[in-house]
Amino acid sequence: MTSTLPTLAIPGQRLAPVSSYAAGPGTHVQNANIYASIAGPVLVNPASSKTAKSTLSVSRSPLRKAAPSASPSAPKSTAPGPSKPRYNTLPAVDSIVLARVTRVQKRQATVSILVVLDESASNNKSGPQPTTTTTTPTGGSSDNDNIEAILSSAANPENHSNSDELRFQALIRKEDVRAVEKDRVVMDEMFRVGDIVRGTVISLGDQSFYYLTTARNDLGVVMARSEAGNMMFPVSWKEMRDPVTGAAELRKVARPF
Repeated sequence: MTSTLPTLAIPGQRLAPVSSYAAGPGTHVQNANIYASIAGPVLVNPASSKTAKSTLSVSRSPLRKAAPSASPSAPKSTAPGPSKPRYNTLPAVDSIVLARVTRVQKRQATVSILVVLDESASNNKSGPQPTTTTTTPTGGSSDNDNIEAILSSAANPENHSNSDELRFQALIRKEDVRAVEKDRVVMDEMFRVGDIVRGTVISLGDQSFYYLTTARNDLGVVMARSEAGNMMFPVSWKEMRDPVTGAAELRKVARPF
């Protein structure tokens, strides 16, 4: 008799024997048992054939709750409200993130992840941007979930403090900055310390760093200050300009929306 599968799993929790299920993403096998490798909801993917086993996996994203079925006695809503978006509490592969550059080296740039954008934000770029979730290593959301306030505060040099150490850290390697002429990339011309960058997660990396890429037209620097301390605006995919002094500075610029 097989034991009941848990709804949520924590890392290292035993889920089921390999005789009953196949191990999927977010799990590992040890001593003929399947264990959770990450924290999250437990999912069972049905077998594709009668001879195969169902696949057991642990998701990084919380499950979307099904909308309750309408009953005849329930009052009808006058206007359909927007559905509640689903958030990632942890950066996952293909997650779109906003991050602040904290260090620029010859081969890579180190960034501190500020926001993990909702999945629908990357799929529906033409619509209004939904509320986002700020991240901390504990997986909690910040009280200040207003993206404009987060970015305005992050772009202010006076607010750069040791709080970066409490956020998820990531690396943008030289070969992941842009899709063309990778061998001609100069990191100091792509990013500067304090820039706000939109990137996507390409690897969970190791225990210290995620790996991001900006090698798409919609990815790159979205906010930056000039050497004079003024907010700049983009004039091309590789240049931003100070509206006060008129000076131009090189950046790997994200396509503005």
